[in-house]
Amino acid sequence: MEKPIILTGDRPTGPLHLGHYAGSLLNRIEFQDSHCQYILVADMQALTDNSANPNKVTENVLEVVKDYLAVGIDPKKTKIVLQSQVPDIALLSMIFSNLVSVARVERNPTVKQEVRQKGFNHEVPMGFFSYPVSQAADIAAFRATVVPVGEDQKPMVELTNEIVHRFNTTYGSDVFCKADAIIPKYGRLPGVDGKAKMSKSLGNGIQLNASADEISKAVKKMYTDPNHLKVEDPGTVEGNVVFSYLSAFDPNQSEVEQLKEHYRRGGLSDSKIKKRLNEVLQELLEPIRERRCQLDQDISYVRQVIQEGTEEGLDAVSRTMKDVRSAIGINYWM
Repeated sequence: MEKPIILTGDRPTGPLHLGHYAGSLLNRIEFQDSHCQYILVADMQALTDNSANPNKVTENVLEVVKDYLAVGIDPKKTKIVLQSQVPDIALLSMIFSNLVSVARVERNPTVKQEVRQKGFNHEVPMGFFSYPVSQAADIAAFRATVVPVGEDQKPMVELTNEIVHRFNTTYGSDVFCKADAIIPKYGRLPGVDGKAKMSKSLGNGIQLNASADEISKAVKKMYTDPNHLKVEDPGTVEGNVVFSYLSAFDPNQSEVEQLKEHYRRGGLSDSKIKKRLNEVLQELLEPIRERRCQLDQDISYVRQVIQEGTEEGLDAVSRTMKDVRSAIGINYWM
């Protein structure tokens, strides 16, 4: 039996951080054995809100791919594809844009939230506004049946399924099938400052290539329980960033549960739980940092991985678009 196709990806706007590791990279490592996996480096999508600063995008393509390889993404099992070098995705996005209304895209809660977050108000770039359609084209172009997303991104997959259903019914074909969203086990990791989201743009994360000193400093300033003023005071675990990270990364979860109970009843200091987390993160990130340093010395290999993965992506999308052109009737010279 053929493996199910899975599509995931990142916007190359900066090096990846622990939030990416917990929320997506661990799943990608697991899925690359059971699925036909494509990872899309979405540089065109990143340009929708960085058009005036393209270097921010182009210079981070290699950085993101180095992070993939450093954490254990195997290019023999997973195809890493550069979005801008697969032009048929843009063609499919244009075709899809004729099958969805502006009002439907406006109702997407993720779009509303990100427009507010970026402060676009009424000056939203058309490329940014329509990126849910572009994402639908990404998913459909690879004929992905599985799409790992955060809880807030589920509406994107729902819109994708609406559009491909409209395509199939409009053109009387079965070119596309339904995609299922799967939610990562750890969900969204909070920022070190206690904000709900660890984000490159907010600068509240720990990068995968962070030095030992940078890790220690980040852990020291982590948000805990502001009412836990004395060691003997009962503390709150919920919303406590240190415990969120221990739950995600500490290999001994039974001891973490014991620490939570101790903290709740009082008698456990913030400094002790931060010391444990620092040790956990140092052990986790040291080999990733070392592997990344090796990749820094072999950029030609990183470029080769991108080129070979993109060539495989081109072939997959080309097969899809052959069926798309046939269904619509725009296969003039075929």
